[in-house]
Amino acid sequence: MNMNNLMKQAQQMQAKLAMLQNELNDREVEAAAGGGMVKVKVNGKQQLLSITINKECVDPNDVSTLEELVFTAVNQAMKQSQDMVQQAMAKVTGGMNIPGMF
Repeated sequence: MNMNNLMKQAQQMQAKLAMLQNELNDREVEAAAGGGMVKVKVNGKQQLLSITINKECVDPNDVSTLEELVFTAVNQAMKQSQDMVQQAMAKVTGGMNIPGMF
């Protein structure tokens, strides 16, 4: 393999990664906790998009349970988003782990 081919492949991969990054910004994942009492949406950039809390789980005398449900749902959504990004990256990079890409 000569240097020109290697540079061309690197440029193609860079273009594919840029397209993927834009696409992932539009992808969303949703996670729920408490049997759907708290729902969270996150995009491919691990940005929190929304939190929906069912009014039935809002109890002023038990704030800690609501906090735990929100915490759990956010962490699940973030993990799903990270997994989504890693899977998409693996398709573009052929499984190579390129640090700092996302």
